[in-house]
Amino acid sequence: MSRIERRFSALKAEGRKALIPFVTAGDPTPTTTVPLMHELVKAGASVLELGVPFSDPMADGPVIQLACERALEHGTSLNDVLAMVAEFRQQDQQTPVVLMGYLNPVEVMGYETFANAAAKAGVDGVLTVDLPPEEGAELSAAFKAVGIDLIYLIAPTTSLARAQRICAQASGFVYYVSLKGVTGSASLDVSAVEQRLNAIRTVSDLPLGVGFGISDAPMAAKMAAIADGVVVGSALVKRIADNRDDPQALLSQAADLIAGMRKAMDDV
Repeated sequence: MSRIERRFSALKAEGRKALIPFVTAGDPTPTTTVPLMHELVKAGASVLELGVPFSDPMADGPVIQLACERALEHGTSLNDVLAMVAEFRQQDQQTPVVLMGYLNPVEVMGYETFANAAAKAGVDGVLTVDLPPEEGAELSAAFKAVGIDLIYLIAPTTSLARAQRICAQASGFVYYVSLKGVTGSASLDVSAVEQRLNAIRTVSDLPLGVGFGISDAPMAAKMAAIADGVVVGSALVKRIADNRDDPQALLSQAADLIAGMRKAMDDV
């Protein structure tokens, strides 16, 4: 059983839901990321989602695009991101870490090379936004060989038949994109999300995490009532951006947001 599976199972036994904060590795500086990861865990994060900076992040809105630009200005590479995970693991062997990004850097490194390096660093799951399941067999095999979960996205426009095929190839959890659009979009329809999650549950037993458009504690609580996990990205990355020149304020503001969401979710 992977760290991700163990964490979701433990939370389910406690009657709680996973809180999954997303930050871009290397934003605002490479030395900020690992302390921030530890701070988010202290504040109540269940799983950490670490964005791999990429020059053309097609699924991300302006807030995370700018975070990628800041990280890339410091030359943050995929190898750097793996080094950050390895450093995090020196103090934390329990919290699952998922890398989220795009296929190009993985293609350049090579599937087996990347899978082995990620496993050695302590990565538990990988979500490659632009890898359709029809083309994922080779990467999936490389990940299975080292015990890394391959996490897939399901969109609001995904048919139930296709969702079933996606879930059959996914592991760890499935990331449901709660709205049409990019990260940071607004106008989240909770009842529509609930209907879609209920439909997906008829074809898969995997935990369902929901992300895109979750910006505050009340919305996190609403999502926690219907999903197995809540992903918060742009709202957190914006706080990081707003405090990028003050490292202590950055850590404090990020932790406050996650602690508030954790409390609201646990109160559901």
